[in-house]
Amino acid sequence: MPTVNIKRDLLFEALGTTYTDEEFDNLCISYGLELDEVTSEKQMVSKEQSESKSEGASDDTIYRIDIPANRYDLLCLEGLVDALLVFQNKMELPHYKVIQSKKPLKVLVKSNTKQIRPYVVAAVLRDVTFDSARYASFIDLQDKLHQNICRKRSLVAIGTHDLDTIQGPFTYDALPPEDIKFKALNQTEVHSAAKLMDIYSTHAQLKQYLSIIKDSSVYPVITDSNGIVLSMPPIINGHHSRITLETKNIFIECTATDLKKANIVLDTILCMFSKYCSNKYTAERCEVVYPDGAVKLYPELKYRKETVNRKKVNSYLGISENLDSLSSALSSMCLKSTVLKESDVVVVEVPPTRHDIIHACDLYEDVAIAYGYNNIPKTLPKTTTVGSQLPINSLSDKIRNEIAYCGFNEVLTFSLCSKDDVSTKLRKPFDTQSTVRISNPKTLEFQVARTNILSGLLKTVSANKKMPLPMKLFEVTDVVLKDVTSGK
Repeated sequence: MPTVNIKRDLLFEALGTTYTDEEFDNLCISYGLELDEVTSEKQMVSKEQSESKSEGASDDTIYRIDIPANRYDLLCLEGLVDALLVFQNKMELPHYKVIQSKKPLKVLVKSNTKQIRPYVVAAVLRDVTFDSARYASFIDLQDKLHQNICRKRSLVAIGTHDLDTIQGPFTYDALPPEDIKFKALNQTEVHSAAKLMDIYSTHAQLKQYLSIIKDSSVYPVITDSNGIVLSMPPIINGHHSRITLETKNIFIECTATDLKKANIVLDTILCMFSKYCSNKYTAERCEVVYPDGAVKLYPELKYRKETVNRKKVNSYLGISENLDSLSSALSSMCLKSTVLKESDVVVVEVPPTRHDIIHACDLYEDVAIAYGYNNIPKTLPKTTTVGSQLPINSLSDKIRNEIAYCGFNEVLTFSLCSKDDVSTKLRKPFDTQSTVRISNPKTLEFQVARTNILSGLLKTVSANKKMPLPMKLFEVTDVVLKDVTSGK
């Protein structure tokens, strides 16, 4: 669950109301959030690093708020404020629109990108007004998205650029590292991509992303019509097109290995910060031209319709609300709703900010949040059941007791082990047919599910050679074997 740090004074100013810590905590809880901690920048630095390094840090009160992992629209001050204001019926639902320019900016995709990062989406925010707080929130949202849905930039990498410093059409290509040379963000000299990888190998934040492209023969790069490098995703942007407080027009590009998530990320950034455009809640569309000639238009900013059946909602949640109440509850969760009494349903318009709405059950959850979980009447289950232990577990417990009575010590070993543990170290060939293998093991120690208990016992003995003899060990547990007769 991601945590966002928001300055209390900025939050209250945007909400138009001053709360006590307890009152704001209650508001968060009623919306399905949690005020995790009330702190300050100075306290955080002192706790995470040292008190000496906290000198000069701000004493402004900061709210650390836990956000559900699928609510990307709440990862910044702008989205959180809009959601809470709509929830309190203090603000109308914003409607996001796409502007189609007569000559839209183009991004030309080269065929080499298929080798490493095949997708790109793009859009423009026109006539934006930034101040220091908005700028900081803009940068922080990108970081939050990178760590969350972007999976540390492996699925999507975001690039934001001052459009007035560059010239379209833009080219998205993948070139050998030696052929990419530019002045990276906050660097003072021009370096090749290979040199930058060496420079950033010790960088506190960027070193974790290098492995995404480091072993590739080509690196992705975006350039403008004059050959100026905008970014080398997913590592670093160019210094030339950097965003500043004076930036008015922002070109946003997201390169990706997952096109769906790239669209979600682009929609989220546009919806959150289009409120600062002179033409509020609008974004300008760009054309992405692929090597086969296919042309895709982004952003999509799609609205879609879902229907909610009154009887189902009341049955699932254990409430008895009419259509108007359900519609009001959904509208307070930023889901514009209308009632169709003849069909006994509520038609819900899902905005581009709510990519977490996948199924009708997600709408039921929002009804429950708006209604208030504490307001749902408590009832006894309509059926009664008697719990009992499974026979296999009962037998296992009896065996454990008897062996322990004999003076043996029970050990608990991992259910995953290495291939060598179940083959080479037991002097037997690896059984490819009945052994369950992990497709993407994090370490060599956890490659397969154990096929026997002896391996774990022997590893325990090996790790406890200094213990006095005799070692009387046992384990009663499960092993995993594939059913070779199932044909799967």
